[in-house]
Amino acid sequence: MEQYVIKGGNALKGEVNIAGAKNAALGILAASILTDETVIIENLPDVSDINMFIQAMQSIGCMVEHIDRNTIKVNAIAIDSTEVDEGYMKKIRASYYMLGALTGKYHRAKVVLPGGCKIGTRPIDQHIKGFKALGAKVDIVSGNVVIEADKLTANDIYLDVVTVGATINIMLAAVLADGKTIIENAAKEPHVVDVANFLNSMGANIKGAGTDTIRIRGVEKLHGTTYSVIPDQIEAGTFMFASAVTGGNVLIKNVIPKHLESISAKLIEMGCEIKEYDDSVRVISEGRLKKTNIKTLPYPGFPTDMQPQGAVALALAEGTSLVTESIFENRFKYVDELTRMGATIKVEGNTAIIEGVEKYTGANISAPDLRAGAALVIAALAADGISTIEDIHFIERGYEDFPAKLSKLGALIEKVSEEKEVRKFILRVG
Repeated sequence: MEQYVIKGGNALKGEVNIAGAKNAALGILAASILTDETVIIENLPDVSDINMFIQAMQSIGCMVEHIDRNTIKVNAIAIDSTEVDEGYMKKIRASYYMLGALTGKYHRAKVVLPGGCKIGTRPIDQHIKGFKALGAKVDIVSGNVVIEADKLTANDIYLDVVTVGATINIMLAAVLADGKTIIENAAKEPHVVDVANFLNSMGANIKGAGTDTIRIRGVEKLHGTTYSVIPDQIEAGTFMFASAVTGGNVLIKNVIPKHLESISAKLIEMGCEIKEYDDSVRVISEGRLKKTNIKTLPYPGFPTDMQPQGAVALALAEGTSLVTESIFENRFKYVDELTRMGATIKVEGNTAIIEGVEKYTGANISAPDLRAGAALVIAALAADGISTIEDIHFIERGYEDFPAKLSKLGALIEKVSEEKEVRKFILRVG
């Protein structure tokens, strides 16, 4: 079983390049099938979620060619099925984007209910509400979402809750529908904007992405394009917290600083120095971190995907901090693992009460999900001694070359698959 073995105690220093945003890329991949012309997608992260999604696209006849590691050419003219095999889709939460894209283009789709990380209930009722509002018939049959429509007609759609997935899915379904669709209470996240920009580059007519009201005027067809995915806000934030927790000085490159404002604000409250440049940020951490409170909120608030990384930092801060999770109800599964490393955390409902400790101690731990797994890596980097982290397949769903990037910053981390490799690592690092 593959795992990371880490010796903590090194302050991270140097520069790191951030990959393309996984969450934007998944929506863009789905959107690429809305045209029969060739689409080139650049800055695509090489992570397992993306690779699995590409395989799902290929399984229904979509032609995908890798130009290089992070650039692909897509042509969907030969798609011969609107039923996506559940072997691909059950593993990825964003599988539901295939529903919007296939429905938008072919007026029918059959996709298994999505999988991915088990961080709480993530219903697709708002997606279904949107599809129905556009004139589609939606059924759940044997664990599959089945959609059929004679045609799609624009409508006004008010989302009962702010949801990124439903916002993107309705955009995908509506860009080729007759008339003008309005999505109210829409999500404002950067990856919503990126998918809208990609669709517009293909000839769609979408206005208001990044606000709570998105207006979509349907067009007859979309054309090919070349498009570069935005940098990954969450990968960038993860390295920002890694620098903070290890007492580091790291320049995080290829980012959009505005997307990181809520993260930067919390790190400043915790005593870090943040320097912003045009497309990079530097995080300098000296001395013990300070307490603060974090509450996750839809963008531009503090991201739920950064909540575990924030908690890892606050568990080393002086004093008592509160972390309140307002998006998902099951996002504190990492607390038991962090407690094994010496953290003092008490969870009450959707709030974690954190009493800062002076240090972590290395331990054998497991990643419970994608972002919590990355957070535990950060904890291990700051800990005294050796840690091993199992179930790293969760982490590799969303981080490209994670151990290599950390090693370049001075971390002692290695991906191993056998116990003898762990022993070799321990002997080597002392």
